[in-house]
Amino acid sequence: MQLSQDGSPSSVCLNRGTYLDKRGFTLNPLVVCVNQNRLQESINLLKRFKEGTLPPGVTNEQLWKAQKIKQAIIHPDTGEKILMPFRMSGFVPFGTPVVVGLLLPNQTLVSTIFWQWLNQSHNACVNYSNRNASQPNPTSAFVHGYLGAVTSAVSIAVGLNVLIQRAKGFSPTTRLLVQRFVPFPAVASANVCNVVLMRKSELSEGISVLDKSGNVVGTSKVAAKYALLETALTRIVMPMPILVLPPMIMANLEKLPLLKGNPRLVLPVHAGVCLAAFAFALPLAISLFPQTSQVKALHSNNLNEDEVHGQKRPTGRLALCTFGLKPVRLIERVFLYC
Repeated sequence: MQLSQDGSPSSVCLNRGTYLDKRGFTLNPLVVCVNQNRLQESINLLKRFKEGTLPPGVTNEQLWKAQKIKQAIIHPDTGEKILMPFRMSGFVPFGTPVVVGLLLPNQTLVSTIFWQWLNQSHNACVNYSNRNASQPNPTSAFVHGYLGAVTSAVSIAVGLNVLIQRAKGFSPTTRLLVQRFVPFPAVASANVCNVVLMRKSELSEGISVLDKSGNVVGTSKVAAKYALLETALTRIVMPMPILVLPPMIMANLEKLPLLKGNPRLVLPVHAGVCLAAFAFALPLAISLFPQTSQVKALHSNNLNEDEVHGQKRPTGRLALCTFGLKPVRLIERVFLYC
């Protein structure tokens, strides 16, 4: 969505290129509490805006708020409500308990497998609920991505824990500290595996390229490579502060007399630290790459950069716009001819 001259919503792409923009958009956990009546009011208000029948007194701020509520709850392609636990606004409140479980000290083999499985299952549900439904995407791709992610996460987590347990140079305290960082490489590797397995077809088929009017003019394999790379990097960066900072912070907090004398406070403090790290990391990861970027048209094998719909394009550039903030849709890059 863009701003018209009077500052009201006018089209489909909102520039959310900054950290603060994205933190205040669909990631806001307060949007989870929006009820059906408030959602319907927002939808009706936006509909009347498009029809030019807005009642007097409606402000641009009200229009923007209505747009944010709709985009946070309604799937942009299907028009259906996304289940509360799988919305981006619910990612932090519903994902934090899983993060706390992943980072619990003294994990057993069973608990390690369980928490890694639960984490990847939650991610898979979020990914599927926010998928790009504008183009056919076989369910098998999501199944393969899910199975690959679970397998890699469990294998790496269990394997690293076994290696750490067998390491002879670690003291008990050091071993416990090192084990706390095992979830990060396991989750990051699983995230990349999930992206590659789910989107590998786009590397051979390319992704859509549009002109400024939104008309599809072809596909680009190079664009798909850029999108896949950026998404993979985002999936690595996102769990880093979530799974690295809390163990570092808790290792120091647990030395405090307050927690030493009150062991029951360790878990709630741990949960609070994880919640803060999650709330910080999610918009940071999504803001890692700008909302728009460019790639030379001459690098696109599937397009004739000299002629699109019979018109000359002297600049030979492609601009890129991401619709939505969803994990899956982060690589649903739609390239526009400049």
